[in-house]
Amino acid sequence: MRKVNVLLRPLAATICNLLMIYVVYFLARIIYLLVNFSYFEQGLTFTHLCEMFAGGLVFDTSAILVTNIPYIVLMLLPWHRKENNLYQQVCRWVFVIINALALVVDLCDSVYFQYTMRRTTTTVFSEFSNEGNLGSIFFKETVSHFYLVLIFALVVWSLYRFYRKSGLENSRYRWWHYDLAMLLSLCAVAPLVVAGIRGGFTTAVRPITISNANQYVDRPIEAALVLNTPFSLYRTIGKDVFVVPEYFNNPQEIEAVYSPIHTLTDTIPMTKKNVVVLIVESFGREYIGALNKTLERGRYKGYTPYVDQLIAKSTTFSHSYCNGRKSIDGMPSILSSIPMFVEPFFLTPASMNHVSGIASLLADEGYQTAFFHGAQRGSMGFLAFSRATGFQQYYGREDYEDDRRFGGEKDFDGTWAIWDEPFLQYYAKKMSEMQEPFMTAVFTASSHHPYVVPEQYKEAYPEEGIVIHKCIRYTDMAIGKFFETASKEPWFKNTIFVLTSDHTNLSDHAEYQTDLGGFCSPIIIYEPESVRQPEIQDKIAQQIDILPTLMGMLHYQKPYFAFGIDLLNTATEDTWAVNYLNGVYQYVKQDHVLQFDGEKTVGFYALNDSLMQHNLVGRQPMQMERELKAIIQQYMERMTQDRLLP
Repeated sequence: MRKVNVLLRPLAATICNLLMIYVVYFLARIIYLLVNFSYFEQGLTFTHLCEMFAGGLVFDTSAILVTNIPYIVLMLLPWHRKENNLYQQVCRWVFVIINALALVVDLCDSVYFQYTMRRTTTTVFSEFSNEGNLGSIFFKETVSHFYLVLIFALVVWSLYRFYRKSGLENSRYRWWHYDLAMLLSLCAVAPLVVAGIRGGFTTAVRPITISNANQYVDRPIEAALVLNTPFSLYRTIGKDVFVVPEYFNNPQEIEAVYSPIHTLTDTIPMTKKNVVVLIVESFGREYIGALNKTLERGRYKGYTPYVDQLIAKSTTFSHSYCNGRKSIDGMPSILSSIPMFVEPFFLTPASMNHVSGIASLLADEGYQTAFFHGAQRGSMGFLAFSRATGFQQYYGREDYEDDRRFGGEKDFDGTWAIWDEPFLQYYAKKMSEMQEPFMTAVFTASSHHPYVVPEQYKEAYPEEGIVIHKCIRYTDMAIGKFFETASKEPWFKNTIFVLTSDHTNLSDHAEYQTDLGGFCSPIIIYEPESVRQPEIQDKIAQQIDILPTLMGMLHYQKPYFAFGIDLLNTATEDTWAVNYLNGVYQYVKQDHVLQFDGEKTVGFYALNDSLMQHNLVGRQPMQMERELKAIIQQYMERMTQDRLLP
């Protein structure tokens, strides 16, 4: 019996060490919660927190076992000669390195969450593959979150210090007894590892995925707290992003409910006005005083005095939303009317589909088209996407610096791009050199991490509220100067301007930290010589509506593809918006928001329930779920079948 107990020491040591990693994952989840507490605190009780943490054990088990397979095999390998100090040190370092890396990605993601509201997946590597400034950004974040570095160092030291060896270096045993014991240990452990990775023992249990986290939460945003980042990364390696559901079996039935093909019956000849789209980095609706007149009991002024003046001359919408949470989501939504479902569109294989957009539609009508982004060429994949969607010219940081009329390299912000003020002046000047009619888009960059403003504006825009507010004030000023310059140009009065944001960003109001509030972006349509009265329309709007709305304003005559609708020619009760968060689709229509996990409705809230505290699930109209299913199925079918053209 004593010999048997001795030979079980490697298995016991392996189990003890793996249990130690559960403590590490638990600590990482606590840190994730505390760093982002304002996003999770609504309705959070100790009981519900325990439920989510218990659910997190399922995903922790999967991640721990997947990442530690090399360590488990090394420890239980049936080879008696491995019981020596050198081999055991190798095992120890394999164990420490693997789990230190897992902890690093968890801690980094606790900081990144506030920008995405979800756990990071493998598409992040494609998203930032062309960025040359990630080292400086990582360094700045490391400095500002030094406490996470200290925690990391302490945990890694603890893993090394309290690691348990097999303890057989000086024990006596017959070699074949040892090899047999290790072989039996491996055979016993293997099915447990497989079951742990899959999420259960029964054959009915499919391998758990990210979406399974929703069964433990009350709100989609909470799924990030149940998951862990190592799991989210490995579960999305090489996976099919788009899976076609079978909500409708009859093509005619689904087309009757919803179709992304637009065929206009407009008899007015096309009006070839210039089109200018300003995509303003992180310029969430929360920061704009004119769109928040009831916030803080009517005392809220916001941080955008120039855009407030623009809104007074424009058409905008009381309930406007972005269709994704990243810059890389904003481009397809705004310029091609393609929302983000599951993963960013042009990080998926579907990005190779034939795609149209505002630029390609208008280029076919004789427009000159150009895209402007003050970062280096290739940044964020914008150059590739702009080319694919019909932009004839692309102007980036290199082009700005080569233009001797401007400040050159000294106008680079040191991290991302040319400062907004000079780059928007460059933008206005370059449009004056284009032949009318033209269609252009610009993507700004200054209202972005690391949240700094040019040296000469540090006193004008000091720290206030949260760190992004000074950047919003600076970018708002730059937008004001852009319109001041543009208004003096001969093409100005013959132009339709659209201003929106790519996504939202940091928030200091609870209303904008909810599942839906995190998608609140402005959509502002300004037409200097419009016969339409300026107003904030009580409609639901979204980024994917920009393309069809512009086509309607121009009286475009040909069929085209767009997932959105023409806001100005759609009745208020028929406007809607859709977005995707942590495996849940959100569908906004007729003063309500419906949350659907792909199989059933899990949430239903009144729009005036700004904190989303009263779930009315069970009272939702079936028509809303039916419409959302049609949108999802059309999206998935067309993505997988390359049918993104009329």
